Amino acid sequence: MFTGIIETTGAITTLRRAGRSARLELRAPWSDLVLGESVCVDGVCLTVVSALKNGFAADVSAESLRRTIIGDYRPGRRVNLERALKLGDRLGGHLVYGHVDGVGKVARIVKRAEHWDIDLSVDQGLRKYIADKCSVAVNGISLTVAQKLRTGFSLAVVPHTFKATTVACWRTGDGVNIEMDMVAKHLESLMGKK
Repeated sequence: MFTGIIETTGAITTLRRAGRSARLELRAPWSDLVLGESVCVDGVCLTVVSALKNGFAADVSAESLRRTIIGDYRPGRRVNLERALKLGDRLGGHLVYGHVDGVGKVARIVKRAEHWDIDLSVDQGLRKYIADKCSVAVNGISLTVAQKLRTGFSLAVVPHTFKATTVACWRTGDGVNIEMDMVAKHLESLMGKK
């Protein structure tokens, strides 16, 4: 489990396909990663299968390749990184599981005096979980929905988040990993709608 408060960014070094799955290698600043540790990479919970000199390797399942933007990764791409939450840590964002629900698209980015307005489009299956001021994880970043839109939702991104994450790399048309708030999905299930 994660908080959506990005600890650092890393970079993709290799994505090797192996049948329907893949092996991902990344540069990361941590030297104490252990085999089996969970790391959230752009919102996707991955398991460390090998600690490398300047990073780590993780296997990516066919399901994760199908449901996320990992299959589009190229060497050099910056990614958001967060290590798993430890009991007793502060929960500054919201509970993020690293189980991506789908891919959205960056529809619009507008620089304002004190923040960036960013609109994301998502399919209607994900849009139903959106409410104004609810939490959503976008590429692993815990963000607050500024407004629900007809085709998705808007965000108001503050300068710290813009600089400390990969938001500054986003361009109109880019795909992003979306994880909806777990509470909304559980409520839907309890009501017998899923």
